[in-house]
Amino acid sequence: MQSHSIRQSPWLFGFIGAAVLFVATIIVSRGGGASATFHAAMAFSIFSVLVAISQMLVITSGPGNIDLSVPAVLTLCAYIGMGVMHGSNAWIPVGLLVVAAVGLLAGAFNYAAILLLRLPPIIATLASSFVFQSLAMNAGGDATIKPPSLLSAFTSLSVGPVSVLAVLVVLLTIGLAIGLKRSLFGRRLLATGQSEAAARFAGIRTRQVRLISYAGAGLFSGLAGFLLAGFTGGAALNMGDTYLMESIAVVVLGGTSVAGGQANAIGIWGSALFFNLLTIMLNSFRTPVGLRYLLTGAIIILIVTAATRPLTRT
Repeated sequence: MQSHSIRQSPWLFGFIGAAVLFVATIIVSRGGGASATFHAAMAFSIFSVLVAISQMLVITSGPGNIDLSVPAVLTLCAYIGMGVMHGSNAWIPVGLLVVAAVGLLAGAFNYAAILLLRLPPIIATLASSFVFQSLAMNAGGDATIKPPSLLSAFTSLSVGPVSVLAVLVVLLTIGLAIGLKRSLFGRRLLATGQSEAAARFAGIRTRQVRLISYAGAGLFSGLAGFLLAGFTGGAALNMGDTYLMESIAVVVLGGTSVAGGQANAIGIWGSALFFNLLTIMLNSFRTPVGLRYLLTGAIIILIVTAATRPLTRT
Protein backbone atom coordinates (compact mmCIF):
# COMPACT_ATOMS: atom_id res chain seq x y z
CA MET A 1 0.00 0.00 0.00
CA GLN A 2 2.84 2.37 0.87
CA SER A 3 4.74 1.74 -2.38
CA HIS A 4 1.54 2.33 -4.30
CA SER A 5 1.17 5.71 -2.57
CA ILE A 6 4.73 6.71 -3.49
CA ARG A 7 4.20 5.70 -7.13
CA GLN A 8 1.06 7.84 -7.12
CA SER A 9 3.26 10.78 -6.07
CA PRO A 10 6.40 10.48 -8.24
CA TRP A 11 7.75 13.82 -7.02
CA LEU A 12 8.62 12.06 -3.74
CA PHE A 13 11.39 10.18 -5.55
CA GLY A 14 13.48 13.35 -5.60
CA PHE A 15 13.24 13.84 -1.85
CA ILE A 16 13.88 10.15 -1.23
CA GLY A 17 16.91 10.16 -3.51
CA ALA A 18 18.27 13.30 -1.81
CA ALA A 19 17.81 11.72 1.62
CA VAL A 20 19.61 8.54 0.52
CA LEU A 21 22.55 10.54 -0.88
CA PHE A 22 22.78 12.64 2.27
CA VAL A 23 22.82 9.56 4.50
CA ALA A 24 25.47 8.02 2.25
CA THR A 25 27.54 11.18 2.61
CA ILE A 26 27.31 10.98 6.39
CA ILE A 27 28.38 7.34 6.33
CA VAL A 28 31.31 7.89 3.97
CA SER A 29 32.55 11.02 5.75
CA ARG A 30 31.73 9.57 9.18
CA GLY A 31 29.68 12.65 9.88
CA GLY A 32 32.56 15.04 9.34
CA GLY A 33 31.42 16.77 6.16
CA ALA A 34 27.67 16.28 6.44
CA SER A 35 26.83 19.86 7.42
CA ALA A 36 29.08 21.44 4.79
CA THR A 37 27.72 19.12 2.11
CA PHE A 38 24.11 19.95 2.93
CA HIS A 39 24.72 23.70 2.96
CA ALA A 40 26.57 23.55 -0.36
CA ALA A 41 23.77 21.48 -1.93
CA MET A 42 21.15 23.89 -0.60
CA ALA A 43 23.07 26.93 -1.85
CA PHE A 44 23.30 25.67 -5.44
CA SER A 45 19.78 24.19 -5.34
CA ILE A 46 18.42 27.74 -5.07
CA PHE A 47 19.53 28.47 -8.62
CA SER A 48 18.54 25.01 -9.87
CA VAL A 49 15.03 25.64 -8.55
CA LEU A 50 14.73 29.06 -10.21
CA VAL A 51 15.86 27.67 -13.56
CA ALA A 52 13.59 24.64 -13.17
CA ILE A 53 10.60 26.89 -12.47
CA SER A 54 11.16 28.59 -15.81
CA GLN A 55 11.32 25.22 -17.56
CA MET A 56 8.26 23.97 -15.67
CA LEU A 57 6.10 26.86 -16.89
CA VAL A 58 6.91 26.04 -20.50
CA ILE A 59 6.60 22.25 -20.20
CA THR A 60 3.25 22.58 -18.41
CA SER A 61 1.82 24.57 -21.32
CA GLY A 62 1.48 21.46 -23.50
CA PRO A 63 3.12 18.53 -25.29
CA GLY A 64 6.32 19.38 -27.14
CA ASN A 65 6.87 22.66 -25.31
CA ILE A 66 10.41 22.91 -23.99
CA ASP A 67 12.83 25.81 -23.68
CA LEU A 68 16.42 25.14 -24.72
CA SER A 69 17.32 28.83 -24.44
CA VAL A 70 17.24 28.84 -20.63
CA PRO A 71 21.06 28.80 -20.17
CA ALA A 72 21.55 31.52 -22.78
CA VAL A 73 18.86 33.78 -21.27
CA LEU A 74 20.42 33.24 -17.84
CA THR A 75 23.85 34.25 -19.16
CA LEU A 76 22.57 37.22 -21.16
CA CYS A 77 20.65 38.64 -18.20
CA ALA A 78 23.64 38.15 -15.91
CA TYR A 79 25.89 40.11 -18.27
CA ILE A 80 23.38 42.89 -18.89
CA GLY A 81 22.52 43.18 -15.20
CA MET A 82 26.12 43.33 -14.07
CA GLY A 83 26.95 45.74 -16.88
CA VAL A 84 24.13 48.13 -15.96
CA MET A 85 25.16 48.22 -12.31
CA HIS A 86 28.90 48.68 -12.95
CA GLY A 87 29.62 47.30 -9.50
CA SER A 88 27.58 50.07 -7.83
CA ASN A 89 25.25 49.14 -4.98
CA ALA A 90 23.02 52.13 -5.76
CA TRP A 91 22.22 50.70 -9.19
CA ILE A 92 21.04 47.27 -7.96
CA PRO A 93 17.29 48.11 -8.25
CA VAL A 94 17.84 49.41 -11.79
CA GLY A 95 19.86 46.33 -12.71
CA LEU A 96 17.12 44.06 -11.38
CA LEU A 97 14.42 45.89 -13.36
CA VAL A 98 16.48 45.73 -16.54
CA VAL A 99 17.10 42.01 -16.05
CA ALA A 100 13.37 41.42 -15.53
CA ALA A 101 12.56 43.32 -18.72
CA VAL A 102 15.21 41.49 -20.76
CA GLY A 103 14.04 38.10 -19.43
CA LEU A 104 10.41 38.85 -20.29
CA LEU A 105 11.33 40.04 -23.77
CA ALA A 106 13.52 36.98 -24.39
CA GLY A 107 10.68 34.66 -23.42
CA ALA A 108 8.21 36.58 -25.57
CA PHE A 109 10.68 36.42 -28.46
CA ASN A 110 10.80 32.64 -28.11
CA TYR A 111 7.05 32.31 -28.36
CA ALA A 112 6.86 34.77 -31.25
CA ALA A 113 9.34 32.59 -33.16
CA ILE A 114 7.23 29.52 -32.42
CA LEU A 115 3.95 31.18 -33.39
CA LEU A 116 4.92 33.31 -36.38
CA LEU A 117 7.47 30.97 -37.96
CA ARG A 118 5.47 27.85 -37.01
CA LEU A 119 8.57 26.17 -35.64
CA PRO A 120 8.56 23.36 -33.06
CA PRO A 121 9.44 24.84 -29.64
CA ILE A 122 12.62 22.79 -29.37
CA ILE A 123 13.90 24.18 -32.69
CA ALA A 124 12.78 27.76 -32.07
CA THR A 125 14.30 27.98 -28.60
CA LEU A 126 17.51 26.28 -29.73
CA ALA A 127 17.89 28.84 -32.52
CA SER A 128 17.12 31.75 -30.22
CA SER A 129 19.65 30.47 -27.70
CA PHE A 130 22.41 31.19 -30.22
CA VAL A 131 21.06 34.72 -30.62
CA PHE A 132 20.98 35.29 -26.86
CA GLN A 133 24.44 33.79 -26.38
CA SER A 134 25.83 36.05 -29.11
CA LEU A 135 24.29 39.07 -27.40
CA ALA A 136 25.87 37.95 -24.12
CA MET A 137 29.26 37.74 -25.82
CA ASN A 138 28.84 41.25 -27.20
CA ALA A 139 27.74 42.51 -23.78
CA GLY A 140 30.72 41.13 -21.92
CA GLY A 141 33.03 39.23 -24.22
CA ASP A 142 35.28 36.79 -22.41
CA ALA A 143 35.54 39.02 -19.35
CA THR A 144 33.91 38.27 -16.01
CA ILE A 145 31.82 41.28 -14.96
CA LYS A 146 31.86 41.63 -11.19
CA PRO A 147 28.66 42.21 -9.18
CA PRO A 148 28.07 44.95 -6.59
CA SER A 149 29.30 44.01 -3.12
CA LEU A 150 25.81 44.32 -1.65
CA LEU A 151 24.38 41.84 -4.15
CA SER A 152 27.13 39.34 -3.37
CA ALA A 153 26.54 39.81 0.36
CA PHE A 154 22.79 39.28 -0.07
CA THR A 155 23.14 36.01 -2.01
CA SER A 156 25.37 34.63 0.78
CA LEU A 157 23.44 36.11 3.72
CA SER A 158 22.44 33.66 6.45
CA VAL A 159 20.65 33.92 9.76
CA GLY A 160 22.43 31.28 11.76
CA PRO A 161 22.53 28.19 9.53
CA VAL A 162 19.58 29.33 7.41
CA SER A 163 20.17 31.00 4.04
CA VAL A 164 17.93 34.04 3.58
CA LEU A 165 17.86 33.57 -0.20
CA ALA A 166 16.85 29.92 0.23
CA VAL A 167 13.94 30.94 2.46
CA LEU A 168 12.78 33.51 -0.08
CA VAL A 169 12.93 30.98 -2.94
CA VAL A 170 11.06 28.40 -0.84
CA LEU A 171 8.32 30.98 -0.20
CA LEU A 172 8.30 31.80 -3.92
CA THR A 173 7.91 28.11 -4.74
CA ILE A 174 5.03 27.70 -2.29
CA GLY A 175 3.32 30.78 -3.74
CA LEU A 176 3.75 29.41 -7.25
CA ALA A 177 2.37 26.02 -6.23
CA ILE A 178 -0.72 27.69 -4.77
CA GLY A 179 -1.06 29.96 -7.79
CA LEU A 180 -0.99 27.07 -10.24
CA LYS A 181 -3.95 25.45 -8.49
CA ARG A 182 -5.93 28.44 -7.26
CA SER A 183 -5.29 31.38 -9.61
CA LEU A 184 -7.18 31.97 -12.84
CA PHE A 185 -4.00 31.91 -14.91
CA GLY A 186 -2.78 28.73 -13.21
CA ARG A 187 -5.98 26.88 -14.03
CA ARG A 188 -5.89 28.16 -17.61
CA LEU A 189 -2.28 27.05 -18.00
CA LEU A 190 -3.06 23.54 -16.75
CA ALA A 191 -6.15 23.34 -18.97
CA THR A 192 -4.17 24.47 -22.00
CA GLY A 193 -1.48 21.89 -21.31
CA GLN A 194 -4.01 19.09 -20.93
CA SER A 195 -5.82 19.85 -24.18
CA GLU A 196 -5.39 23.02 -26.19
CA ALA A 197 -8.45 22.29 -28.32
CA ALA A 198 -10.68 21.76 -25.28
CA ALA A 199 -9.27 24.83 -23.56
CA ARG A 200 -9.93 26.95 -26.64
CA PHE A 201 -13.46 25.56 -26.86
CA ALA A 202 -13.95 26.61 -23.22
CA GLY A 203 -13.07 30.18 -24.13
CA ILE A 204 -9.45 30.22 -22.98
CA ARG A 205 -7.06 32.26 -25.11
CA THR A 206 -4.44 29.57 -25.35
CA ARG A 207 -1.97 31.65 -27.32
CA GLN A 208 -2.03 34.31 -24.64
CA VAL A 209 -1.54 31.67 -21.96
CA ARG A 210 1.48 30.21 -23.74
CA LEU A 211 2.92 33.67 -24.34
CA ILE A 212 2.74 34.40 -20.61
CA SER A 213 4.28 31.02 -19.77
CA TYR A 214 7.24 31.61 -22.11
CA ALA A 215 7.67 35.20 -20.91
CA GLY A 216 7.53 33.98 -17.31
CA ALA A 217 10.18 31.39 -18.13
CA GLY A 218 12.44 34.14 -19.42
CA LEU A 219 11.79 36.18 -16.28
CA PHE A 220 12.80 33.36 -13.92
CA SER A 221 15.83 32.47 -16.03
CA GLY A 222 16.94 36.10 -15.93
CA LEU A 223 16.44 36.26 -12.16
CA ALA A 224 18.49 33.10 -11.74
CA GLY A 225 21.31 34.62 -13.81
CA PHE A 226 21.21 37.88 -11.84
CA LEU A 227 21.45 36.12 -8.47
CA LEU A 228 23.92 33.47 -9.65
CA ALA A 229 26.30 36.18 -10.87
CA GLY A 230 26.12 37.75 -7.43
CA PHE A 231 26.74 34.43 -5.70
CA THR A 232 29.65 33.25 -7.87
CA GLY A 233 31.39 36.60 -8.19
CA GLY A 234 30.31 37.72 -11.65
CA ALA A 235 28.83 36.90 -15.04
CA ALA A 236 30.68 34.38 -17.22
CA LEU A 237 29.88 32.92 -20.64
CA ASN A 238 29.71 29.32 -19.40
CA MET A 239 27.69 30.00 -16.24
CA GLY A 240 24.46 28.57 -17.66
CA ASP A 241 25.86 25.46 -19.33
CA THR A 242 25.08 23.02 -16.53
CA TYR A 243 21.43 24.06 -16.38
CA LEU A 244 20.34 22.92 -19.84
CA MET A 245 19.66 19.23 -19.23
CA GLU A 246 19.52 19.64 -15.47
CA SER A 247 16.53 21.97 -15.68
CA ILE A 248 14.57 19.39 -17.67
CA ALA A 249 15.58 16.49 -15.43
CA VAL A 250 14.75 18.44 -12.25
CA VAL A 251 11.31 19.33 -13.59
CA VAL A 252 10.46 15.78 -14.68
CA LEU A 253 11.76 14.13 -11.50
CA GLY A 254 9.96 16.84 -9.53
CA GLY A 255 6.60 15.56 -10.75
CA THR A 256 5.78 17.73 -13.76
CA SER A 257 4.43 15.77 -16.72
CA VAL A 258 6.39 16.07 -19.96
CA ALA A 259 3.04 15.75 -21.73
CA GLY A 260 1.90 19.03 -20.17
CA GLY A 261 -1.09 19.95 -18.03
CA GLN A 262 0.43 18.81 -14.75
CA ALA A 263 2.94 20.75 -12.66
CA ASN A 264 4.51 20.29 -9.25
CA ALA A 265 6.49 23.27 -7.94
CA ILE A 266 7.22 21.74 -4.51
CA GLY A 267 8.71 18.58 -6.04
CA ILE A 268 11.36 20.69 -7.78
CA TRP A 269 13.13 21.19 -4.46
CA GLY A 270 13.55 17.46 -3.86
CA SER A 271 14.97 16.78 -7.30
CA ALA A 272 17.21 19.89 -7.19
CA LEU A 273 18.69 18.76 -3.87
CA PHE A 274 19.17 15.26 -5.27
CA PHE A 275 21.12 16.41 -8.33
CA ASN A 276 23.28 18.84 -6.39
CA LEU A 277 24.06 16.28 -3.68
CA LEU A 278 24.95 13.81 -6.41
CA THR A 279 27.33 16.29 -8.02
CA ILE A 280 28.97 17.14 -4.71
CA MET A 281 29.40 13.47 -3.80
CA LEU A 282 30.96 12.57 -7.15
CA ASN A 283 33.29 15.57 -6.94
CA SER A 284 34.32 14.66 -3.40
CA PHE A 285 35.28 11.20 -4.64
CA ARG A 286 37.42 12.91 -7.32
CA THR A 287 35.53 11.06 -10.02
CA PRO A 288 36.94 11.78 -13.51
CA VAL A 289 34.80 14.18 -15.52
CA GLY A 290 33.85 11.63 -18.19
CA LEU A 291 32.85 9.01 -15.64
CA ARG A 292 30.99 11.63 -13.60
CA TYR A 293 28.85 12.58 -16.60
CA LEU A 294 28.24 8.92 -17.40
CA LEU A 295 27.15 8.07 -13.85
CA THR A 296 24.98 11.18 -13.57
CA GLY A 297 23.26 10.44 -16.88
CA ALA A 298 22.65 6.80 -15.97
CA ILE A 299 21.22 7.71 -12.57
CA ILE A 300 18.96 10.34 -14.14
CA ILE A 301 17.60 7.80 -16.63
CA LEU A 302 16.99 5.15 -13.95
CA ILE A 303 15.26 7.45 -11.49
CA VAL A 304 13.17 9.37 -14.01
CA THR A 305 12.08 6.06 -15.58
CA ALA A 306 11.09 4.66 -12.20
CA ALA A 307 9.32 7.87 -11.23
CA THR A 308 7.31 8.25 -14.44
CA ARG A 309 6.46 4.63 -15.27
CA PRO A 310 2.70 4.09 -15.24
CA LEU A 311 1.23 2.01 -12.48
CA THR A 312 0.27 -1.55 -13.35
CA ARG A 313 -3.02 -2.81 -12.01
CA THR A 314 -3.51 -6.34 -10.85
